[in-house]
Amino acid sequence: MTHLFDSINIRNKEKLLKLLETHPLHFKKNTSLFSMIQDENSIGFVTHGYLQIIKIDNNGTRTIIEELMDEDTFHTNLLSFNKNDYDIIAKEDTELILINYESIFQIEESNKDYYLQFIKNLLQITITKTEEKNERIEILTQKTIRNRLLEYFSIMSSKHGSKFIYLPFNFTDLADYLAVDRCAMSRELKNLKEEGFIEIKGKRITLLYSSPAHLLNNI
Repeated sequence: MTHLFDSINIRNKEKLLKLLETHPLHFKKNTSLFSMIQDENSIGFVTHGYLQIIKIDNNGTRTIIEELMDEDTFHTNLLSFNKNDYDIIAKEDTELILINYESIFQIEESNKDYYLQFIKNLLQITITKTEEKNERIEILTQKTIRNRLLEYFSIMSSKHGSKFIYLPFNFTDLADYLAVDRCAMSRELKNLKEEGFIEIKGKRITLLYSSPAHLLNNI
């Protein structure tokens, strides 16, 4: 996973932040950020903390669009969406900075190695986020809860090259991420466990079958 300031030393990072005229913003746990971020043409960079971007439908059902943790980035063009449908929630005390797009390309030291590395990182992050969006589409196009779970397990297993999957969030948030009913998902997890496909211990899921993709394709 590439982060915005990878391969840039602390001194040059501080130079960049000064040239980009950034200022840290602090948010307490469970604070909504949506109305507090005014610039719709910026990159948000989470210095430390934990954010969730969520969508809320007309029935009040939550779907987690994106999870953001230390050194993750997000695009504030999300703010152009209907504020009744979307929100950004600080799940713990969080600090972030906003970097205006225009300031990135007006910087005076654009010939410096650290600036070029910054641009390279930004492009790689854009590519990675596109890949993640495609993965999410693959999950949400699965028609059953079981298939959504198995597709998610397949992606996570492939990413980490392991049969052990450590959920980055709790099971309620997993249901929101998969856009499924929490109780129905719990029943399906129980079925998968009883059928010998998985083991569950806390947030750790152990896959007991060799290929999640192969199992998914044969359902």
